[in-house]
Amino acid sequence: MKLATLKDGSRDGQLVVVSRDLSHAHYATGIAHRLQQVLDDWGFLAPQLEDLSTQLNHGRARHAFPFDPAQCMAPLPRAYQWADGSAYLNHVELVRKARGAEVPASFYTDPLMYQGGSDDFLGPCDDIVVPSEAMGIDFEAEIAVVTGDVKMGTGPDEALDAVRLVMLANDVSLRHLIPAELAKGFGFFQSKPATAFSPVAVTLDELGPAWEQGRVHLALQSTWNGRKVGLTDAGPDMSFHFGQLIAHIAKTRNVRAGSIVGSGTVSNPGVEKNGRMEWPKGYACIAEKRSMETILDGEPKTEFMKFGDTIRIEMKGLDGRSLFGAIEQEVVPPGGRRQAAEHATPNGRADDEALED
Repeated sequence: MKLATLKDGSRDGQLVVVSRDLSHAHYATGIAHRLQQVLDDWGFLAPQLEDLSTQLNHGRARHAFPFDPAQCMAPLPRAYQWADGSAYLNHVELVRKARGAEVPASFYTDPLMYQGGSDDFLGPCDDIVVPSEAMGIDFEAEIAVVTGDVKMGTGPDEALDAVRLVMLANDVSLRHLIPAELAKGFGFFQSKPATAFSPVAVTLDELGPAWEQGRVHLALQSTWNGRKVGLTDAGPDMSFHFGQLIAHIAKTRNVRAGSIVGSGTVSNPGVEKNGRMEWPKGYACIAEKRSMETILDGEPKTEFMKFGDTIRIEMKGLDGRSLFGAIEQEVVPPGGRRQAAEHATPNGRADDEALED
């Protein structure tokens, strides 16, 4: 089934079931008002939502209405936990190579993760509001899962059984704030504003054979200002699967139902052609593009996002149809879209791009 949360003026919105083709929705009020309710009582409420989903997909839901992603909040508008990993080690290798740094050996055995803010997520079509272009605004196309309860000490295989839902994420980064924050030794904070999620979150059966060994084996498409810049393969290059990421969190604590775990930037290795590296699948964040340019030509050329820029992140299923709906956002200053042009300033440049999330 596919679930979404519609804006209704409240903090947690209104839970709806969405048809497989994303054309129609039906309120779930007779079953649950909010997604967190379902996650807290999954065994009892999820089968009821599945019955409603079946009726909706067969055209038998009496009060179905057209589904509009622009009216969506994040599927889980606020969560008990948002923990983002860096499961695609190629991303880490690439950005570190660009600045002449080695990847520590522990990164290959122990997942890299950070704790993000979970009190204020963005809907799929909400603006990305940033105080200044000089902060180095970057998108990050990722996959995320929503968990059930996981006990402390749970291993990767058992932790994988706790995955309830899958969705897409745009984990926005302010790249020029990152080096100073990491230099303090406590990790990301102001450099990680609110994260946006796809219109719908889906159960594993919606992925079919594309869900294998805790990974989504499909292409993730990133389109920046109307230009496709990435069609990255989310499957084979994910060094740590979602069960391993969840187990990493659960090593010293319980993980509660409604926790969101991110994959980190989806990234694929380059290939050598005629003595020069190429990245045919593109990139899922601008930091990678700048790293590619630095490796090839000694310095980055691509600027970070500016006010008025747009980003679209989407994944299509094996049938060629959109699985989660698209994240479609515009970057704006605090004054809103009408203030974007007059507040635009040239991008600055970071001296050190510690960009491993």
